[in-house]
Order: sequence, then C-alpha cells, then structure tokens
Amino acid sequence: MSTVTISAAEVNKLRQQTGAGMMDCKKALVESNGDFEAAVDYLRKKGQKVANNRSDRDAKEGLVLGKVAADNKKGVLLVLNCETDFVAINKDFIAFGEELLTLAVNTNSNTIDELSNQTIDGVKVSDKMFDMIGKIGEKIEVSQLEVVSGNYVVVYNHPGNKLTSMVAFSGAPNGIDEVGKGVAMQIAAMAPIAIDKGDVDTETLNREIEIAKEQARQEGKPENMLEKIAEGKLNKFYKENTLLGQTYIRDEKVSVAQLLDNTEKGLTATAFKRVKLGA
Repeated sequence: MSTVTISAAEVNKLRQQTGAGMMDCKKALVESNGDFEAAVDYLRKKGQKVANNRSDRDAKEGLVLGKVAADNKKGVLLVLNCETDFVAINKDFIAFGEELLTLAVNTNSNTIDELSNQTIDGVKVSDKMFDMIGKIGEKIEVSQLEVVSGNYVVVYNHPGNKLTSMVAFSGAPNGIDEVGKGVAMQIAAMAPIAIDKGDVDTETLNREIEIAKEQARQEGKPENMLEKIAEGKLNKFYKENTLLGQTYIRDEKVSVAQLLDNTEKGLTATAFKRVKLGA
C-alpha cells in the first residue's frame, strides 16, 4: 500500500476534472502514488471496465435534448441513453447530455462519430464517456444525433426530457418565434410522418391504399369503386398525418399550412425531426 499523503486539495482537483466521486478520486490517487495523470487514467480504466461489464445491458432510458444554433439556421437533437430512469434524472447525467449537445452545435458535428472525436477540455468525448460511466456505474451511450437546417429553425423540448421536435422554415418573418414554437409543439403532439403529401414515401402510400381497399371490400363495396374510395381515404390520411395538412392544435379553424401562409404569404415548413425516447 502506498504511503504517499494525498491532500484534500488534490482529491478535489481530480474530482473537478473527472466528475468522479470523492472516495473514487482519493482511491485513484492512492493507487497511483499521487501521480495526477495516472489517477485520471485509473478512473478512465474503471469506466472502461464498467462499460465492458455492462456492454450487454439494455440502455433504453435517458434523455432527449435539442438546441438551435446562434444564427437559428441549424438545430441539433441528441439522445443520451442510460439503463435506469433513476440515472436519467441525475443532474450530472443531464448536465453531461447538455454539454455534449452544445459541443455538437458549436463544432458542427452531424454524426455520432464526428461528435465522439471532438474534445472537452482537451479530452476526447469517447474518453469523457468512460469517465461518466465510471462515475454513474451504468452503460451510457449517445444513440441518436439528428440535424435540421434551414432559413430559420425552431426547437421544442417537451418538459421531462423525453421528447424533442425541430422544424425548419422557408423564412423568418415577424412573429416566427411564436408561430414556430406552436408548429414545433404540433409536431411533438401530433407526430406527422411527412411535411406534405408529396413527401410521403411510396411504400407507406401503397400500404394505406391497400388497407383502404380491403376495408371497403369487407364493407361490401363493389370492386370497381374500391380505387375511388381508397383515394378519398388517402386524402383523410394526408390531413391527419402530414404536418401542413394537419389541423393546427391551437386553432382548429386553420391547418398548419394556412397558419404559416397567414403569417407570411408563401411561408412553409421545409424540414422537421421528432424524437421520443423509447418510440
């Protein structure tokens, strides 16, 4: 056992750098004979060991966070997973997620790999992840990183950090922040699958047409009418499932398309993302 005396100041310094607990920091310094860098490595290896031991665990809890860039032309959404809801509400875990998100925005990272290769205080994100794993004691991973770009982007984080939506608009007229938040909340609440009917993928359309035909067929409708009936049901599908076609949740008298056009002639949504934890 080492006889090196470890001061409280040294323990605190290591704790401030790594975020590990006081007892873990003291043990790391003792085991490293007071060598600060070796103690950092010791803690990181502990995190690696925990990560290896828990690699087969399900990390389905966590948080979803979104942030818009300073110029409002880009939004980034990040999902940071852990094993338990107890850790998901841990302030250090949440702060780590916010730190990663800010880093992704500031470094223009568009993928998880790009983010993992960035650094925080000179330490690679991948190593910072091991630090956090060692501190928390659970499997932690970034499972999703989404980016939306446009002339003006609005991000909405639903309370509880389990659901985030982002939407880009074709312009930035007066009042766009309030209207944009309303549309972002619309996306969070109504989960549209596309911006407009022209954006719905062919596979989804074909499936909906076949379902509509089969429903009409079972209702005893003549075969030569099935196509027209399916077309009518498809229009209802567009209204319920495309962002611009949906009725605006804050004013049922207008659709989202009409809301935007009323805000500024020709204003429209150009892209969006919606991510809900566990969905």
